[in-house]
Amino acid sequence: MEISRRNWLLTSAALPLLDAAQTSGAAEAWYRRMRRCGQVNFNEEDPQKLNIGQWLDYWTSLKIDALLLNGGGIMAFYPTAVPYQRRSRFLGDRDLFGDFTKAAKARGIRVVARMDCNWAFEEALKAHPEWFRRQADGQPVRHPESPELYATCMYTTYFSQQMPAIFREINSRYPIDGFFTNGWPGTGLSPECHCDVCRRLAARHSLAYAEQHLARVMEIWGMWDAIAKERKLENVYVGNLGGGIHATTDLRKLAGVAGWFNADHQGRSGDTPIWDCAQQGRVAQSVMKGRTITNVTGSYANSHPLWRHTSKAPLEATMWMAQTTASGMVPWYHWLGGAPEDLRWRATGREFYQWLAANQAHFVNRRPIANLAVVFSQRMNHGYRPPGGGAASDFLQGMYQALVEGRFLFDFVHEDDLAPDLLKKYVAVILPNVALLSDEQCAALRQYAKNGGGLLATFETARFDRSGARRGECGLADVFDIQTAGEMQGPRGNSYYARIEQRHPILAPFAGTNILPGAEYRVPVKTHLSQIMTVVPPYPAFPPEMVYPRIPKTEEPAIVMLDQGTGRRVWFPGDLERSFWRSGDGDLSRLLQEAIRWVSYGRAPVQVSGPGLVELFAWETEPGFALHLLNYTNPSFAKGWFREAYLVGPQAVRMNLAEDVGVRRVVALRAGIELKHKLTDGVLEFSVPAVRDYEVAAVLT
Repeated sequence: MEISRRNWLLTSAALPLLDAAQTSGAAEAWYRRMRRCGQVNFNEEDPQKLNIGQWLDYWTSLKIDALLLNGGGIMAFYPTAVPYQRRSRFLGDRDLFGDFTKAAKARGIRVVARMDCNWAFEEALKAHPEWFRRQADGQPVRHPESPELYATCMYTTYFSQQMPAIFREINSRYPIDGFFTNGWPGTGLSPECHCDVCRRLAARHSLAYAEQHLARVMEIWGMWDAIAKERKLENVYVGNLGGGIHATTDLRKLAGVAGWFNADHQGRSGDTPIWDCAQQGRVAQSVMKGRTITNVTGSYANSHPLWRHTSKAPLEATMWMAQTTASGMVPWYHWLGGAPEDLRWRATGREFYQWLAANQAHFVNRRPIANLAVVFSQRMNHGYRPPGGGAASDFLQGMYQALVEGRFLFDFVHEDDLAPDLLKKYVAVILPNVALLSDEQCAALRQYAKNGGGLLATFETARFDRSGARRGECGLADVFDIQTAGEMQGPRGNSYYARIEQRHPILAPFAGTNILPGAEYRVPVKTHLSQIMTVVPPYPAFPPEMVYPRIPKTEEPAIVMLDQGTGRRVWFPGDLERSFWRSGDGDLSRLLQEAIRWVSYGRAPVQVSGPGLVELFAWETEPGFALHLLNYTNPSFAKGWFREAYLVGPQAVRMNLAEDVGVRRVVALRAGIELKHKLTDGVLEFSVPAVRDYEVAAVLT
């Protein structure tokens, strides 16, 4: 099979039709009402070991709406008749999947068949060698830990014929409610392959290949979803997504065919920050816009090294589920193996899920109430190479941490959604080095600023067009009144400084100094406007005798600011946010926070003051409003797991409501206490006495 650009264009053109069909057929589909989800992964021995009744007693105690169970793909847990799908050696005359499904449905739990399309056994390889991924020398790709398995290729008929045959067999036999595929499609490029089909595709890291990859993903997704709906129109196919801010596959286009977006974003290891799950929620919300999103919490120790049969620290798992819920996703709790010896994870899930069920109405969100937009650029991940190396997402990561530290309410806006109707709800738009922007996107931002919206941008924003070609001048130069004054400057063992030339509200936290840290890299600019800080070029950091500025003063601005009465704009010529992410220098965070407050005129729908590192989400809900407070004040917020909670409080809250909105009660849902409140001319004030790990202040109107 060969995927051409024509096929890609045809697939793209069909998107509105696919979405319309889903919307008309499943406006009230069951998964739109789902609030809690669970999964148990079978292994080959489970037909002999797994006790269905005990498992369903547990899942019922969690009050789940849906359960994912292994159906087939790599291995069948039912008596399959599809050739080359191997049955579990321990299945015997049992139908583990069928019996479990029947018992779950009897308890009112929906069942989604968990499938694996990525690997198959040697008998399939011998019969259909064309199904499998190949190395450069033509050899099939073996699984690194289970060498009896061979990797399949998504571009072959394994995905368009073999998997549909398995789907249809399960669909015809069992009263299931959908299908989910483990590991596919993911949010990056497909694994490297040199099979006959893949050799005819475009160069692997080219834009053409990215288009071919997306076209194939959407073709298969649409095919499998249509098969799911052959049983019932409200049934659904769910792909395996995630990746958060690192995703490269166009999630916005995938959202056009996805009735349900699942982020298989199970936990963190290494130096991943604690807010990684909340960040994933913001990414998914930016493309699904209120439609069903789930996020998987691995209850096992999914760290590095990896232990899949021991429990994760309870507080770490709880915080992951809390971030899932706070960001508007539905939690999905997950264990591997049907006969666990470590049962500590069960109490963690039961406690959180039962609390969710008891307060369910407060988690049915109508809309977010943030008024700051942060542009999320997937194109950066695929088409931009940061100077000095590292991930393109480091810019967004640094801005994210500054926003969390500043306790801002904000939404992610996908780069392809920069349209007037969407942007007009925001008082300011933040562009954390969004280097690749089309002329049309620049025009939309130009019009937004002209209409009075605030803008903050950094470094190489709009320096390149959508394809990655460098412009002669920044695409937003006129908006910020800047002109490029030279080639990019990078550190020579040190970074530049910013000299304070005049005092300004942005510089209020820096009363005791005349200089501030600059950034690692900068693109020199010039402007007609008087500015508050100028660049001090880098100078040696060693030895101490040589540490002094060679050029103590320049006319080059370290920040460009415009205030035209109807809208404010800030341009940082340096990679300030990435430098903060890399260094942890608090001056850089404070400078970013003050600049954000300035461009947004300090207009925040909710203000929360108090001790600690706390991330905020706020939603309009069915009963009124819900303010979510996630307490990240912990020595393990950037490495390791949360093992002990560090109480913070009190947190003083000030919410701006419409003057005709009345407030009956304010309740702290985790603490289970009513909070005293005062409502004056549309301003609601109350205090949350303390936040241990996660608190939700529910405002009942």
